Amino acid sequence: MSDTLMFAIGFLAQGFFSARILVQWIMSERSHQVVSPSVYWVCSLVGSVLLFTYGWMRDDFSIILGQILSYYIYIWNLNAKGLWGRLPLVLRGLIILLPLAAFIRMASDLPLFVNTFLRNDKVPLPLLIWGSLGQVIFTVRFIYQWYYSYRRHQSILPLGFWLISLIGSGIIISYGIFRLDPVIVIGQSFGFVAYIRNMILYKQSKQ
Repeated sequence: MSDTLMFAIGFLAQGFFSARILVQWIMSERSHQVVSPSVYWVCSLVGSVLLFTYGWMRDDFSIILGQILSYYIYIWNLNAKGLWGRLPLVLRGLIILLPLAAFIRMASDLPLFVNTFLRNDKVPLPLLIWGSLGQVIFTVRFIYQWYYSYRRHQSILPLGFWLISLIGSGIIISYGIFRLDPVIVIGQSFGFVAYIRNMILYKQSKQ
């Protein structure tokens, strides 16, 4: 598959992720407090599917890992918002089974998977570990967000979510620079300002 198509999918994925941040930021500014709009989670899920596809095409395990870890948390938040149940049953089934289908394909030929993703000459092992660490930290924010929201029975984006976002995003940006990956660098850089602004809004609303 051509590099043009691959990067088009990657930039489209980052477009959805940037859109979720932009909409959330605008709505938070209007409300003078941090909000968790439904469109944030819709864009998250669509972007996750696209970025997973991009990571697969680019043979980049760290990207794939990051999307798999947060995928079902997006669905949980959509359900908490009352949107998940509105989707057709067949579509919900396909969305749920997508990561499982990817796992089955990986497991069907483990030697090929290891050689392609974990022994990729374009991604040295130390760099792969660094990128995967960034993805794990970046994903921990959604695990934290899910736990925080679950205990309060509503979808919330707490202060810790934005702090973890900054740390994980910084690592991922450095990984993207080493990999000369414009999709990662541009996509992650956009969120930096929004993360900081949400932390400021959170502090102001508490005061």
